[in-house]
Formats: sequence, C-alpha cells, structure tokens
Amino acid sequence: MTAHHDPIPSPTLRIVPIHSLVEHEYNDIQRTLPLAKRLEAEGLLKNPPIVAQLEGEGRYVVLDGANRTTALAQLHYEHCLVQVVEYEPPQVTLSTWHHLVTGIDLESFTQEIAGVNDIDLHLSDLLRARAELAQRELIAYIIRSDNKVLAVSSHHRRIHDKNTVLNAMVDTYKEKGGLHRAVADNMEEAHRLFPNVTALVIFPNYEASEVMILARDGELLPTGLTRHLIQGRVLRVNYPLSELKSNESLETKNAKLQEWMQKKNVTKEVRLYAEATYLFDE
Repeated sequence: MTAHHDPIPSPTLRIVPIHSLVEHEYNDIQRTLPLAKRLEAEGLLKNPPIVAQLEGEGRYVVLDGANRTTALAQLHYEHCLVQVVEYEPPQVTLSTWHHLVTGIDLESFTQEIAGVNDIDLHLSDLLRARAELAQRELIAYIIRSDNKVLAVSSHHRRIHDKNTVLNAMVDTYKEKGGLHRAVADNMEEAHRLFPNVTALVIFPNYEASEVMILARDGELLPTGLTRHLIQGRVLRVNYPLSELKSNESLETKNAKLQEWMQKKNVTKEVRLYAEATYLFDE
C-alpha cells in the first residue's frame, strides 16, 4: 500500500508591524548588536523570522528569529517580513533544548540553584527523574558532572508561576559560564564534547498552547529552551531592507511583496527541498 502524506503548505510570507511581534523566550542580547550591524551593512533580510498568529488578535508570536526582529527594531524599522506558520504538526514540531553548562564550580552551581525561592532540590536517580519530569511533577532535573542527579520541583501549579521559578533558576548560571544547547541527558557525551562541563539541566517538553499563552500574557520562557522544527521553512529570501523601510503603507508593501513572490515563482527561483539537508554556511 502506498503511504499518503499531507503536502507541505505553500509558504505564507507577510510584512507586519514590528510592534505586533511578540517574543516567547529570552533571546541572546549579545548577538543582537552584531546582527544589527550586519543587517545594515548587507541591506538584506536573508531568512524571514518564523511566526504564529495569536488567535483573534493582530499579534504574532516569534517562534524563530527573535534576534532578527530585535535587531530590526533597534534599527528603527517599523515593519518586518515574516513567514507565518500553523503552530501544529506537520508544519511545526515543538521539542525542547536542554542546557549544557560549563566553566562553573560544581558546588557553587548547586548552591545557587538550591537558594532560589520556591525551589526544592533533592537527590534522585535518572530513571525516576525522567519519569517525574514526563509527568510534570518536576520543573527540571540536573545531572551534575559527578553523575549525581538532582530533581528540581516547585509547589506552584500555574504555568506562569512555574515559569517564573524556572527563569530564576536559569538566571543563576546563564551568564556565569558557558551555556550550550543539548538534545539528550547523556553526561558521557557532554564530557566528550566539553571537558569542563559542570552539569546538564533537563527541561520538560512543552505544548504549543503553553508557549502561546505565556507569550500572549507577556511572559518569556528561559533562553534557548524551545526547539521548533519547521517543515517548509523559507530560506535565502534576500529581501531588500529598503522595501521594509520605505514610507509606503503596509498594504502597498504587502502588494509589492506578492508581486515579488509571483515573479520568483515564474522565473523558477523557488525550490522545495523535501529531504533533510546539511548546510555548511550557517
């Protein structure tokens, strides 16, 4: 029997007001200034940020590309080109990055986290920690470089309150050492890649609705946590920033964008790569 797969939807590109874009997690402010300088020098927006529209509102949650939108805002752009996606499979799959922390004294790292208000830190084992995190009995668990496993819990039940505690925990280490993204709780692999590893901090898997409601309510998840896999992501658009900065109305800008896209399609400058691809120039 031949398997039938839903077709990847045609990309939806739209120019929207910068002020309508809502972030969902803390971005890396150290990257914003260099990015703003590069955008200004190149005069092009290579890859449009990925956004999902808040239901019943004229606002969009930035799923990927917050550093680009922040850089454009700092350059006083009023409008931004974005790719609007449906925030659900198959177009968007949400998973979680974990934090691989390096370069911090292990005991100081542990004591700082233990001192956060509304956090309970206790010894566990890896199997139990995995199960309790999956059931959301924990807000995170930590694998120290000495292989001790610490369960992180909080008495809070509301997602907003748990998110506040989670941010307070991440604040204890995010700027004191190295912070790298990891996809698994494998300390042996972490040691191989980073000999000065302090710990792995493992977070739960979130639902898209949780990301959206926190963003809608003006709350940010910790930096480098959500991992969005996008089917049909638009890359290498190279859209002129002069078109975004012009004094034309938003309606005119979007009409010109549609003409630009039609011309690209007619001249066969748009290609879809359905297979997994390695890019060496990112």
